[in-house]
Amino acid sequence: MTAEPPKNADGHNLRAVLSGRGFRHLLVVRLLSQLSDGWFQAGLAGSLLFNPTKQSSPLAIATGFAILLLPYSVLGPFVGVFLDRWDRRASLATANLARAVLVIPAVVLIWVGEQGARFALAALAVIAVNRFFLAGLSAALPKVVDDRRLVTANALATTAGTICYSVGLFSAATLVATSLVHTTEHGYAGIAALAALGYLISGVLAFVSFRPGELGPEDEERPRIAVWTAIVDVGKGMAGGVRHVAQRRLATRAMLLTGGHRFLYGFLTLAVLLLYSRYFGSGVEGTTESLWGLGKVVIAGAAGAGFAAVITPAATRRFGGQRWITGMLAGIAGTIILLGLPFRAGLLLIAAAVMNVASQSIKIIVDATLQHECEDDYRGRIFSLNDTVFNLSMVSGLFLAALTLPADGKSAAALICVALGYAALALWFSRPIKPAATELQHSEG
Repeated sequence: MTAEPPKNADGHNLRAVLSGRGFRHLLVVRLLSQLSDGWFQAGLAGSLLFNPTKQSSPLAIATGFAILLLPYSVLGPFVGVFLDRWDRRASLATANLARAVLVIPAVVLIWVGEQGARFALAALAVIAVNRFFLAGLSAALPKVVDDRRLVTANALATTAGTICYSVGLFSAATLVATSLVHTTEHGYAGIAALAALGYLISGVLAFVSFRPGELGPEDEERPRIAVWTAIVDVGKGMAGGVRHVAQRRLATRAMLLTGGHRFLYGFLTLAVLLLYSRYFGSGVEGTTESLWGLGKVVIAGAAGAGFAAVITPAATRRFGGQRWITGMLAGIAGTIILLGLPFRAGLLLIAAAVMNVASQSIKIIVDATLQHECEDDYRGRIFSLNDTVFNLSMVSGLFLAALTLPADGKSAAALICVALGYAALALWFSRPIKPAATELQHSEG
């Protein structure tokens, strides 16, 4: 029987993680970037969903998500090969400096009210680089944190990033709700423009905070092939990454879990957006109130994610990752039935908090599992592959919602089906699996 970890293990691990200069600097780079993501995506969403002069159909909204996410889902694994070849410090810095520039044409198109192909391409460029950036952060984290503290580091980094992203969204909603910014194309363009400054600072910090090669990959771990010939080798490289995951049952199950969860989460995402933009309010005054209500949902979700960061490392050691995630999935199913079906804005705030406790717990454990189970020279490819599963699954859920939900998002039958989906996912994940050589739940002792 494994000894119970010390009661002060959480505080010890947290202090140990935060004492690392490299982790602190990488965390600041992440937080600035994800705060900027919140501003940029608030500008995009506001112009599409909360503009009283325009109201996109559910299918158009899902198509917009697909345009932003699917191209990267195709290109993402190829990007992972380069993350395993290029200096990650340079990759992170260049990615955000590039985004600071790429935001500008998107802002101009929001300002003039264009929502056509040029607008989609401009937004796509910023979002696609963001996925490259986040995959690079995940691949670099094991270089600044001890392997046995990866769960704690992921809990802190990913949750703090989620909170900063939510703060960006909420601050944008606050500007609109207090009439400091109007619900017009010009107002939403101004919100999106804030992101350029954040990306610029984040990119500069990534460059000056680390030495060349400090974030990996090590010289001896890089494939011995010139970058310009890498395109030819991408297919083989990704096939190798898939084989690498397939040989590690815990990593394979973690990736399948990501797919199932994000499919159902994507369905709920569109339902909530439609409820707040169509069911809870209409017209100019209703739009302002609905956007403010959605901003409160975002903050409630961020609070839930923050709570997950506090409890997940200890819960993983106490119960094991498998049992903890199973409980979280079952909790989501119950939350949807109890708090979702009444279709009341106040109950949705509580539901958002509970949902994000579970969702963030799942992400923390999945990321740590992939980092723990996969070798460093594969990690870039593995996290890009995981992002592909993440995006494809979420877009699939969004399209199913667009095709089945009414225009205002209110459907009791749909919520019951999603709840049953989470219950089935919990039942599947609860089945025992032969563990890896080192149990994840004991990796931080």
